[in-house]
Amino acid sequence: MTSLAFAPLRLLGALRALSRREDGTATLDFVIMVPIFVSLFVSSFEVSIFTIRQMMLDRALDLVVRDLRLGTWASVDSDTLKARICERTIGLLPDCSNQLMIEMVPVSSASWATPDPNATCVDRDAEVQPAVAFNPGTENQMVIIRACSMVDPFFPGTGLALSLEENVGDGFPIISTSGFVNEPGTGT
Repeated sequence: MTSLAFAPLRLLGALRALSRREDGTATLDFVIMVPIFVSLFVSSFEVSIFTIRQMMLDRALDLVVRDLRLGTWASVDSDTLKARICERTIGLLPDCSNQLMIEMVPVSSASWATPDPNATCVDRDAEVQPAVAFNPGTENQMVIIRACSMVDPFFPGTGLALSLEENVGDGFPIISTSGFVNEPGTGT
């Protein structure tokens, strides 16, 4: 009976002795800090991949717009532009031909009304994709061209990837916009 009465005191004494020990404190710091640094590294890598993909889409669209503006193609359609943009992204946009949507909208010189600022992107859940305007315009007409590509995060499930995606697996949009004026006598 007396040994049971002193059991809480022995337990309290053992806990006190354990709390005074200093071995293992470096492990505790390691366990606390490593997840922070790993998530920082993974997030910075995700941002760098996102930025590279955005830059390559911007560059590809600018090169295609240069060809459009100068009228180097006899006729222009969405599939031709999509193929040209995808080949100029150097493979950094995975499944580019299926994930890229091109929109071309002439701007009226009477009202200078620009298209809706929300770009139309591929809807991965829909069997039929949303319709987008594709009108290359006429001579001396200003045209806005937008390219939207849906890409998956490099590290799905991390904090940054989860904040970029609305629903897991939907991907997130990379949008590039450019404008040009059709030259007189061009093929468009």
